[in-house]
Amino acid sequence: MLTPERHQLILQLIKEKPIVKIQDLVDLTEASESTIRRDLTVLEEGKFLKRVHGGAARLKGKLQEPSMIEKSSKNLQEKRRIAQYAASLVEEGDSIYLDAGSTIQEMIAFLPAKDIVVVTNGLMHLPTLMERQIETYVIGGYAKPKTNAVIGRGALASLEQYRFDKCFLGVNGIHPHSGFTTPDQEEAMIKSKAISLSREAYVLADDSKFSEITFAKIADLHEAAVITNILEEETKGQYTSKTSIKVVTP
Repeated sequence: MLTPERHQLILQLIKEKPIVKIQDLVDLTEASESTIRRDLTVLEEGKFLKRVHGGAARLKGKLQEPSMIEKSSKNLQEKRRIAQYAASLVEEGDSIYLDAGSTIQEMIAFLPAKDIVVVTNGLMHLPTLMERQIETYVIGGYAKPKTNAVIGRGALASLEQYRFDKCFLGVNGIHPHSGFTTPDQEEAMIKSKAISLSREAYVLADDSKFSEITFAKIADLHEAAVITNILEEETKGQYTSKTSIKVVTP
């Protein structure tokens, strides 16, 4: 079978099923596993699909944005491992920024409760921060119902009043060429501003965010380190040459 024919079959199957396994593609095309892996790499570079552990997945729409409830229920164990490691980076005396996001929310239970200051735009974080008696400041602005994030001009002006040792951010897409992205341009502006105000910046993202590109750019890869749960060996070089990546394993 010619390469263009294989690529067409692969893309057709991706349209029918959101995630396909490498073995399914081997059976479909009667090609070797190494050939299929090369095909997936080419198609990913062409932004037709994204590699996932053991196969490939359909790319999401650039404006597609899950609600906070939807995000909180996905990949929970992976998020908790990522969050626990991220929290271990916080030291006594740190001022930190916590972005609105489901993985960031998981951090709060692991944070040191004393001698840190938290600034956040995540309304969903407040009950746990208050319960743990962590000194907390909330930036002002428009409260976005879908993500429970405070955004807008007021949020940017409010955020400008602070400086941080570390910021911890959630994103919807991580791509070797397009950098960190999110569907909402106003949320992107808040995240970008937090990075610029921080000595160290960390993006917390499970493996589903890699190779995704959403509507609004936040920053280039070199502007923040990434904490994740897994990274495909075939694509690791595309990311590790541009940013620091910590893979947290069980």
